[in-house]
Amino acid sequence: MRSTRSKIVEAAVEMVARDVTTSLSVRKVAEQAQVSVGSLRYHFPTQQSLHDEVMKRVYSTILSDDPIRDRSVPARDRLVSCLRQVLAPIGVGTQARAQWRKVFDAFMPSESSEQVDAAHAAVVSEGRRRVEYWLAVLTEEGELPDGDNPHHTRFLCTILNGLAVERALPAEDSLLEAETAALYTAVDCVLGTRAP
Repeated sequence: MRSTRSKIVEAAVEMVARDVTTSLSVRKVAEQAQVSVGSLRYHFPTQQSLHDEVMKRVYSTILSDDPIRDRSVPARDRLVSCLRQVLAPIGVGTQARAQWRKVFDAFMPSESSEQVDAAHAAVVSEGRRRVEYWLAVLTEEGELPDGDNPHHTRFLCTILNGLAVERALPAEDSLLEAETAALYTAVDCVLGTRAP
């Protein structure tokens, strides 16, 4: 039998799976999970705690095939592959534009709210946590010697944000080819490596 907490998280994840920009209001999630609002608040006292847990689950599902620990592949290739997994669900062209419209509508409303702020913070926090994890693995292996992971994480997330926006814009060149080159340049900056 599933715990109440599991039912709540699964219901919220299903809602996000249907629409990544969905509003995870306490009432809607409680209704979807078939639990009381009080029960939901007991397990998740704040909107932020619910959003954080949901985003951990979403990222674990999206990035389930995490190649960072596959030492048969060079560190730079593993890190680029991990970063590419973040970009893949966005799509390219029309699909990416539709995704970005949803993101802007969800996270840049005319008036901000606690719910919107919590949702955005959860997405950003979990994205950074995932990149930090990848860098920590490479640091453990000795592939990232300086260990300035917070700085490197911020840099790589900024690159991902730029590439995600670029996917929605008209492109003359092969977008994925240019994207791959940009990812390798960013990874080489972080790892202190040079292209082979």
